[in-house]
Amino acid sequence: MHIDILTLFPQMFEGVLNHSIMKRAQDMNAFSYQTIDFREYTENKHNKVDDYPYGGGAGMVLSPQPVFDAVEKGTAPSEEKPPRIILMCPQGEPYTQAKAEELAQEDHLIFICGHYEGYDERIRTHLATDEISIGDYVLTGGELGTMVVMDSVIRLLPGVLGNEASAPEDSFSKGLLEHPHYTRPREFRGVEVPEVLLSGNHAHIDEWRHQQSLKRTYERRKDLLTEYELSPKEKQWIDSIEKNE
Repeated sequence: MHIDILTLFPQMFEGVLNHSIMKRAQDMNAFSYQTIDFREYTENKHNKVDDYPYGGGAGMVLSPQPVFDAVEKGTAPSEEKPPRIILMCPQGEPYTQAKAEELAQEDHLIFICGHYEGYDERIRTHLATDEISIGDYVLTGGELGTMVVMDSVIRLLPGVLGNEASAPEDSFSKGLLEHPHYTRPREFRGVEVPEVLLSGNHAHIDEWRHQQSLKRTYERRKDLLTEYELSPKEKQWIDSIEKNE
């Protein structure tokens, strides 16, 4: 995978993308990236990338020309299929694990990081293929959101996590929150590891983990269960949880 990032602040990405899993993913050639300062593509003498909105109003709006030109002239060429051009904005599609899994199948992603009051609408309607929001709040720019999306996508690329079973067991990957985890010591400050995890009976362990995953989802994110098709056995577990409340 190759990723192009259009941003006015390229230096913001250096720390995030050159450490930990992101660094390892680059070292194993799972992905490559370049940051593109779209201010370099402006055609005015003051290198302005924004202007006052037509019709008046607060704030400044990103102009289409430098963004279009940066995509068309500065990004890597796509050999087989067109890239996904992702606009980070609070009006976008709420970001989910399913979207991360979808984007992880692509060969070329282009992220556009906005600033100021917003984008000229022509960027949204005639350039972007996707609009993504990482939450119902507003940030000063799209850089942090882009980092979040990149991290969630890159960790899904083959071999990046090392253990291929890690990603499928993550929260949201199966529609539920992940089950609790324990490690050594067996007892810590009076709290012991659940006996079932020490039993060596993997069938019982798997069932316990699934029950705990369902319980945690019910208690913390009940809204997720509206999209989750419960089996008869899972319905019994939910009934038991409700009775014990």
